[in-house]
Amino acid sequence: MPVRTLLRPAAVLLTAAALVGACGGSKSDDATTGDTGGTTAAKLAPATLNSSGSTFAQAFYEQSIAAFQEQQPEVTINYGGGGSGKGRQELQDQVTDFAGSDALIKPEDVPKYKGGEVLYVPTTAAPITVSYNLSGVDKLKLDAPTIAKIFQRQIKTWNDPAIAALNPGAKLPSTAITVAHRADGSGTTDQFTKYLAAAAPDAWTLGSGSTVNWPADTQAGNGNTGVAQIVKGTAGAVGYVDLSDARAAQLQMADLKNKAGKFVAPDVEAATAALENVTLNPDLSYSALDASGDTAYPITAGTWVLLYKNQVDKAKGEALKAFLTYVLTDGQKSARDIDYAALPDSMTKQALAQLNNIVLPG
Repeated sequence: MPVRTLLRPAAVLLTAAALVGACGGSKSDDATTGDTGGTTAAKLAPATLNSSGSTFAQAFYEQSIAAFQEQQPEVTINYGGGGSGKGRQELQDQVTDFAGSDALIKPEDVPKYKGGEVLYVPTTAAPITVSYNLSGVDKLKLDAPTIAKIFQRQIKTWNDPAIAALNPGAKLPSTAITVAHRADGSGTTDQFTKYLAAAAPDAWTLGSGSTVNWPADTQAGNGNTGVAQIVKGTAGAVGYVDLSDARAAQLQMADLKNKAGKFVAPDVEAATAALENVTLNPDLSYSALDASGDTAYPITAGTWVLLYKNQVDKAKGEALKAFLTYVLTDGQKSARDIDYAALPDSMTKQALAQLNNIVLPG
């Protein structure tokens, strides 16, 4: 089992150094980038990058920043977490220099971004687990319709016939189910609810998005860690939590029935299998939810860094491109260590090419 080596504070302040490749609008030959390999070090001007957003990908970004800081101490990166909705809003208001988000910008919100056109840079992917707290039940199997009914409060006890039918021979108690979900605007919620809408269209009625109207008798937690804490501290609880946080909290995790009819555990290999059948859209958005393939985990979520195409500060723009170059090269090599999947080479190449669309002031 991979071991997380970093703590996850409310905000991360790490000194980062970067490697600079060619930038649109203002080019530099001080560094070179391979297709999916590392980079050649180059000194950068002092700059501070502020960012917020996805807690789903926060551990991955923290690890990348921490490794990045060892190369040059002239650039500082602050990543504050807070949820994908917070990240998008703060980028929209130009409070931050980039955002981490597991959800896309709604078309009606595009004109609200004060800095103009926004670029999507895919960075990693990971399973969203259905984590639970049920003594004596080490292996639990669930399918999309049953998950939908649990989270809609149509199934309220663990020995419900629908759960029992998926787990023959299991000693399911009559314990009441407590549903835990995100309180904040969340890309994890967006991906989880989109999965249910796609995989259980006849059962799921709450819609999809970064927020939904959960039943009143459910509990809400801030961030993935908040949901994990509710599940860990409440007998009979169930919630959706990214794999990294679920393992850090030592939660039980259900095997889920995928599109091929196979029950698959949430792990990096199963997320990687889901990514194999992904097709990128022109803006580099994509979905790995309910992917085909016998070994694909059905709730595999992608995540992106969002940034403005037209940068207003040259030093910041160079540092941002350099950091993302690191994330897409050396950062991919260590993603697995903290329960994230590296992007396929073909996706990484397109993401690196996207960085050349960044325009710096002359």
